[in-house]
Amino acid sequence: MSERTRRLRRLLEDPRILVAPGAYDGTGVRLVEAAGFHAVYLSGFQTSASALGQPDVGYLTESQMVERVAALTDVTDLPLIADADTGYGDPAGVRRTVRRYEKAGAAAMHIEDQTWPKRCGHLAGRRVVPRETMIGKIRAAVDARTDPDFVLIARTDARTEHGLEEALDRAAAYHEAGADVLFVESPESEDEMRRICDAFRGIAPVLSNQIEGGRTPLPGVRRLQEMGYALALFSLGTAFAAAKGMKDYLDTLAATGDTRVALGGMLMFDEFNKLIGLDEYAELENRYG
Repeated sequence: MSERTRRLRRLLEDPRILVAPGAYDGTGVRLVEAAGFHAVYLSGFQTSASALGQPDVGYLTESQMVERVAALTDVTDLPLIADADTGYGDPAGVRRTVRRYEKAGAAAMHIEDQTWPKRCGHLAGRRVVPRETMIGKIRAAVDARTDPDFVLIARTDARTEHGLEEALDRAAAYHEAGADVLFVESPESEDEMRRICDAFRGIAPVLSNQIEGGRTPLPGVRRLQEMGYALALFSLGTAFAAAKGMKDYLDTLAATGDTRVALGGMLMFDEFNKLIGLDEYAELENRYG
């Protein structure tokens, strides 16, 4: 059993909401840890954008995600919650995915009931597979895990096309099939968010996917906890913030040929080196010559 998976279980059982910001590279993970958060999230959207420069529409492969999971867990002890899209195949494929995510160091993964190729959960045009198809995948995932504390999260994307009641019914069925945490994607009002929490209060923890500019309201962490959410993923904001920072820097350089005006919005050379572990390397160098 992994200490990270046990710690994530304890955090999910805590009455205080767990906030897991998204990170797509080692620098981002170190920033999440330095800010005092207790878990980190890796999304397929961010990984597709950073590794491929492509949208979250099914281009990303299982192997690319597994490699990124391993790279991030190598630089932090925080529990990592990882996106596994549709599980990358049929139930047999889902079994393989669970084993690979476990070995790479993830503490949790979520799979969704979309058809393939999938889409970001806040885009239009998503379709879902039959309920029984997803139930089979969840059962396969439960059977496949070697660490009983590895957290399996079931996501349904049924809300947008089929309405909230269908999404709630699917989430209940996924919990019965063995999912530990329920993820009803893209509710479109705070009333819907409260209904989701009320439906599973005392039954299973539920998570909210908070995306700036997405389909779901952003009521803030305190209100999310009051609603009853156990976990809040701020899944894409770090990528949006980083892209804006880089764009501003490049626009300034292109327009003026002088980056001094941008210094106030940057980490300087020494501070950045400290962030990414140069001091840790110096200690090793001193220890081993």
